Amino acid sequence: MFENLQQVVIRYEETGDRLSDPALLADQEKWQAVNKEHASLEKLVSVYKSYTAAVQNLSDAKEMLEMESDEELRSMAKEEIAESEARIEKLTQELRILLLPKDPNDEKDVFVEIRAGAGGDEASLFTAEIGRMYQRYAERRGWKTDMISLSENGLGGVKEAVFQVSGSDVYSRMKYESGVHRVQRVPATESGGRIHTSTMTVAVLPQVEDVDVEIDPNDLRIDIFRSSGAGGQKVNKTSSAIRITHLPTGIVVQCQNERSQYQNKDKAMQILKARLLEIENSKQSESVASDRRSQVGTGDRSEKIRTYNFPQTRVTDHRIKYTTHRIDAIMDGDLDEILDRLIEADQARALSASEEY
Repeated sequence: MFENLQQVVIRYEETGDRLSDPALLADQEKWQAVNKEHASLEKLVSVYKSYTAAVQNLSDAKEMLEMESDEELRSMAKEEIAESEARIEKLTQELRILLLPKDPNDEKDVFVEIRAGAGGDEASLFTAEIGRMYQRYAERRGWKTDMISLSENGLGGVKEAVFQVSGSDVYSRMKYESGVHRVQRVPATESGGRIHTSTMTVAVLPQVEDVDVEIDPNDLRIDIFRSSGAGGQKVNKTSSAIRITHLPTGIVVQCQNERSQYQNKDKAMQILKARLLEIENSKQSESVASDRRSQVGTGDRSEKIRTYNFPQTRVTDHRIKYTTHRIDAIMDGDLDEILDRLIEADQARALSASEEY
């Protein structure tokens, strides 16, 4: 069934041997490319080797069953056959998943945009908590977060923020966070003890390479302004914040958290390219507002991918109808419980689609 994977094993061994080649070590860019290819094949090769070993064990056990007359040895062979068949079935499923076409963006870093939706001040407070949840999740996975722009209200809430998340296979997991998140709880600002429903939106954009998107400089309007903030050391005293408007689409991005105009412009351009590539990949010719709605919706209470119900300590992901009552752990960044199930559901759909063809 997986005979062609032997070529993958050969390629894996070849790239492993090349990593110690002095000539390749002298060119770090090429070495990193080979190392990346070698690492990308490691899991597939490991599972395939386990699969071939299980197939061989099954063959050996069947041969023993045919040749032996001793009942004790035949019983052992039958047990080995059952165990090998079960293992082969499990490994076959793993290989089929590993052989599914990969999202080319899965290994990329991301820009995460969070915005308060319906619910006033409570929505802004919830947005700030979701931002902290992602920061803690990044820490758990050894990722780095870097704030690009931040707009707060006077209560410690966040009206909107854009931050970068860098690390290993960030997009492969964070992409499932795009959409409307809904909270149900008694707000700190509510004296009557009534449960309110508020929303916030998340958009996750893979960071693009320069070769992915070309931008005509004549299509840009670049404004320089002084950063705003809560005061004190948080405010950049010089006019180094950058706002870039892409005239053909009306996309506006800004960055004010870096120390120099050059750094802020570079970050803003990266976000602009990510947004333009998102539009290109989704093949939409609508306005940018409509394109953003394809990922985050309008923020209306009726649109949601996930609900956080604090009185019931419940978090429900509506896409897979999965509920957990570990809301404190989830808000502290323990998201793998939900994301693993979303990934499994995605893989199951892809496997089902591949079987139809």
